[in-house]
Amino acid sequence: MKITRTFDLLERYAALPDKDDALCHKQSGQWKKYSSREYCELTRNLSYGLYELGFRKGDMLITISSNRPEWNFADLAMAMLGIIHVPVFPSLTTAEYEYIIRNCNAKAVFVSDQKLLKIVRPAALAADSSIHIFTFDRIEGSRHWSGLAESGSKSSEKTRNTVHSIGKSIQPGDCAVLIYTSGTTGKPKGVMLSHRNLVSNFLAAAEVFGLKPEDKFLSILPLCHVGGRMGNYQTQYSNTSIYYVESMGAIAANMKEIKPDGFDAVPRILEKFYNVIISKGRQLTGIKKKLFFAAVRLGESYKPFGENGWFYELKLALADKLVFSKWRAAMGNRVRLVGCGGASLSPKLERIFWAAGIKIINMYGLTETSPIITINRQHKGGLKLGSVGSVIDGVHIKIAGDGEILCKGHNVMLGYYKDPELTEAAFDDEGWFRTGDIGHISGGRFLMVTDRKKEIFKLSSGKFIAPQLIENVFKESPMIDQIMIVGEHEKFVSALISPDMKYFEKLEAQKAPEARIKGLLVESKELAAAIASEIDKYNKAVCPHERILRFRLVSDEWTPATGELSPTLKLKRQVIMHKYQSLLEEVYRK
Repeated sequence: MKITRTFDLLERYAALPDKDDALCHKQSGQWKKYSSREYCELTRNLSYGLYELGFRKGDMLITISSNRPEWNFADLAMAMLGIIHVPVFPSLTTAEYEYIIRNCNAKAVFVSDQKLLKIVRPAALAADSSIHIFTFDRIEGSRHWSGLAESGSKSSEKTRNTVHSIGKSIQPGDCAVLIYTSGTTGKPKGVMLSHRNLVSNFLAAAEVFGLKPEDKFLSILPLCHVGGRMGNYQTQYSNTSIYYVESMGAIAANMKEIKPDGFDAVPRILEKFYNVIISKGRQLTGIKKKLFFAAVRLGESYKPFGENGWFYELKLALADKLVFSKWRAAMGNRVRLVGCGGASLSPKLERIFWAAGIKIINMYGLTETSPIITINRQHKGGLKLGSVGSVIDGVHIKIAGDGEILCKGHNVMLGYYKDPELTEAAFDDEGWFRTGDIGHISGGRFLMVTDRKKEIFKLSSGKFIAPQLIENVFKESPMIDQIMIVGEHEKFVSALISPDMKYFEKLEAQKAPEARIKGLLVESKELAAAIASEIDKYNKAVCPHERILRFRLVSDEWTPATGELSPTLKLKRQVIMHKYQSLLEEVYRK
């Protein structure tokens, strides 16, 4: 059947044999599985229940939840009624939730658990005392989502026929979701996406990934994130089993349990994987350690489809047997595909993972483009490592005079909610969407993204600095966990660095007990000297004016919870600049 609206996925499921693990998540230490038939039935019943409670087409309902099957029940139940789904990150403050609830005039909020309920309930009541609050977990004193589904299962024939008629009336161009961008500065913007936007994207992704019904997919990216949502839809379209990760800290354990064939990620997650693998390699001794790092060096020069010649492939086969096979075993032994987007990925890491038999499908886009603009393919001629691929069907790009990437196509948003001026400013005079990213086309088709337009700065010498590119070079060091390049209007480039403290555990253990405190270790001469040596090493890989001449170490680990990273793990540069203002003043003190 033809898919034109998101909820058409349910009809597709209904036409296929029942799948007993369509949607799965961990509950009380066990994987709870919903079959495809249960998914369809619960979603339809929930839509009937929502209708009978008085929710109508055009209303806005919010979900604030971790990844779990119930998110999908709510998502498609809303879609069937023409209700606009507003998915929100579960990492915001009460004030931020209140702003979003007020801004979209939400009629109800679905919250996943007790901890979130304590944060969200005051926001909802402050915004509108009549707002409905439902929970996915069973919480004393709260309304459980299943009550709506149960009442819907007992609904009248009239209700069911009405809901069916509403579904038939919904057009591909109708607004389906309102996604508030996580943002790295200022208040979030509400991006309106249609069914056409979303469907065209997940159909394109499904064709590229080629997942099969017998595959398992570990869902890691938040479903409220447009990339996580797209991956979620394309996996359902492929009738692949979806297992939702328990938490970011449980990724490795979940992989060993379910043995996924693929998963989704942002570069930060892959960097963490790589750093853990490298740290284990450093613990080896003798010939095992030599073989391990010989395999890593071999991977750094990987080219796909045998382009390095037969002798390289022979060495790679040996490295795979001795080293890379163990990498895959640590991920459950079946992982072959990883969808990656949301930020710039180090080309070195991309090549090494491909050499290890784990294909990183690098892609590019924004919330405003649903999200895919370009994506790498798995076949020869459709892949260029180091790029973010070529455009999907029906999408066009061009590079503006100042290097900005412009886009047109069925993936581009309907506009920003309640902000016609901002919407107008997002497009040029010819209707091209301004992505805000800088890039160029390689080989006539492959897009190379170099940086965010707003993040590029100029030194006092007039030289331009693209910080993301430089940061990716230095993050290849196992000693560096996070780094932010600074130097706008200054004579030279400097950096704030959060070291990878696990790498320095041996050094830490050798210190006196009072010096084992993380903050004191960051101030140690040994660590500073080690980082300085790494800076000198990696400075050789960048242009002279891009080299880091001074740096300062910070003891904090940058996370979304502590505020230095966005929910999608991007640097919040203004927040970091403000937090370490005194350090930066010290760096550039005359």
